[in-house]
Amino acid sequence: QVQLVESGGGLVQAGGSLRLSCVASGSRFSINAMGWYRQAPGKQRELVATITIGGNTNYADSVKGRFTISRDNAKNTVYLQMNSLKPEDTAVYYCKSYTFSSWGQGTQVTVSS
Repeated sequence: QVQLVESGGGLVQAGGSLRLSCVASGSRFSINAMGWYRQAPGKQRELVATITIGGNTNYADSVKGRFTISRDNAKNTVYLQMNSLKPEDTAVYYCKSYTFSSWGQGTQVTVSS
């Protein structure tokens, strides 16, 4: 199993940036394919970005060109760099391990207009 803890959320103005981190423990991180998801109030959880064990990435159309997912296996951490933030990016952001089907507790991101 793997335990995931997100951090880095907060309140930012539109056009600003945030970097989310997700630290994994309990398993060898390098074998985890990882993803970031988000859930806005009243909406379903949606996929934001994924990164494979080999480092290949994929993004939702709504964040392409603005968000970047990356991983540092030495630090057991996956990141989500979010630039040019918009009010519609406001949500709780979760990281997920696909290898172990585990979720973190989430971190709130609020973008003001």
